[in-house]
Amino acid sequence: MEIRPATLSDVGPLRDLAERSFRAAFADQNDPADMDAYVLETFTSERVRAEIDDPDNRFLLAVDGGALLGYAKLRDGDADPSVTGPAPIEIERIYAAPESIGRGVGRALMQACLDTAAAMDRETIWLGVWERNDRAIAFYERWGFETVGAHGFQLGSDPQTDLVMARAVGQII
Repeated sequence: MEIRPATLSDVGPLRDLAERSFRAAFADQNDPADMDAYVLETFTSERVRAEIDDPDNRFLLAVDGGALLGYAKLRDGDADPSVTGPAPIEIERIYAAPESIGRGVGRALMQACLDTAAAMDRETIWLGVWERNDRAIAFYERWGFETVGAHGFQLGSDPQTDLVMARAVGQII
């Protein structure tokens, strides 16, 4: 497995993986209409292309041969108000393909996010995670993230709450 930056030639496969992994993670706990509304707005080819083109975003892809195993999206910009550490950057998304969960993809992507943040001279890394996503919360806690706040997340017509978690980029675990 290698981690590499996304390019515009990755738009189609990345869009497909983004939708598939999001649905796999959340479909069982959410109304199908809300899932469809969110996916139809968020994971279009045009939007993924624009996000890859945006200089504030860094997409990292976990690939093995020609297979896309997972991805992460770092977003450089304004942080949630609960994030008080210096020079923050957000992990806006980090997902493994459903069939790749448990194969080290998340670990490799998280390390790549931390390495990328360090190379960009960021000191704090943060993310939002659905308060009911126990598996993801436990993963982030193993990486040293701590809950620092919460904010709203709109999934279709369903207002939900995300925990905001943060840690120092250079923190030793």
